[in-house]
Amino acid sequence: MVDPRLEKLADVLVNYSTHVQKGDWVIVNANVLALPLVTEVARHIYRAGGHPTINLNAESLQEAMYLEANEEQLGWIAPFEEMMIEQADVSIAIRAAENTRALSNIAPQRQAISRKARSHYFQKMMGRAAMGEFRWVVTQYPCPAYAQEADMSLRDYADFVYKATFVDQPDPVQCWTDLYHEQQRLVDWLKGKKDVVVRGPHIDLKLSIDGRTFINSDGKNNMPSGEIFTGPVEQSVNGWVKFTYPAIREGREVEGVELRFEDGKVAEATAKKNQDYLLSCLDSDAGARYLGEFAIGTNYGIQRFTKSILYDEKIGGTLHMAVGAGYPQTGSQNQSSIHWDFICDMREDSEIYVDGELFYRNGQFQV
Repeated sequence: MVDPRLEKLADVLVNYSTHVQKGDWVIVNANVLALPLVTEVARHIYRAGGHPTINLNAESLQEAMYLEANEEQLGWIAPFEEMMIEQADVSIAIRAAENTRALSNIAPQRQAISRKARSHYFQKMMGRAAMGEFRWVVTQYPCPAYAQEADMSLRDYADFVYKATFVDQPDPVQCWTDLYHEQQRLVDWLKGKKDVVVRGPHIDLKLSIDGRTFINSDGKNNMPSGEIFTGPVEQSVNGWVKFTYPAIREGREVEGVELRFEDGKVAEATAKKNQDYLLSCLDSDAGARYLGEFAIGTNYGIQRFTKSILYDEKIGGTLHMAVGAGYPQTGSQNQSSIHWDFICDMREDSEIYVDGELFYRNGQFQV
């Protein structure tokens, strides 16, 4: 018997997050481990009148590509992949993992070839989304590998996932609607503001949001969600930040990351673990050393670090920043083949001032 919370999650993904309509072409990208959720998602897409195309993958297939493919093959884009990016109406991505470190043995340079080849299509996808031509959402299926990363049993981790996505509640959509209104008050207050100063034990940073838009992330693109974010003026960021938690990307855990910005660009970057990988990503292209996102987590129902950025960046009382590509709907002009989030805890002795007014202190909004 299917867990009723899983069925509710599928309903939320299809009918709330992406609002699938009759005739929509819906791409579902998922790991094979997530098949129970994929099946429920497909059911709801059909009920909504959409046309699902299901793409299943696994870490073993990715590893085979990186180990066996030559450079031409790594950079090859299948015509079908181009068609999906240019013509699909909706994308629902469901992450799961057999082994979260499966690609840690792959040379970063080989991963960069594949990533760079797809950067143009990533920008096109974000551009279509900004124009309202493309709707997308990313979520995770509770599986043993994610539970292990979070130091939780699978049962406890599943409860954590379903609580964070509100599908343990009688009306999840109403819960997301309530969060939207709470966040919209903050977004409205930030309209027209220009200068941001962030100070705390882990950060001393100044940046401009002049002419930029804060987005209310209410479960439409990320499930779960709970953040407000923008793209800072590219050359405006100055100062330093020491990120609280490890950043995990492409099977590697990069720990103790510190960045120093000068006129928007990362001038110095260090890490206690996997520093070479950090630097290789920052050197991916011209936009990789600039911030594409500045965000504040607002989901106070998420209070523990689980080594999953989809959840961790939403932790109430933290902020996160992404180097690389920005979202066009924020006004960001930064383009890159990467978008990599890093989290800074703001729950102790930390403040954010906006145009000289106290906006945030010790993990709580002050307006």
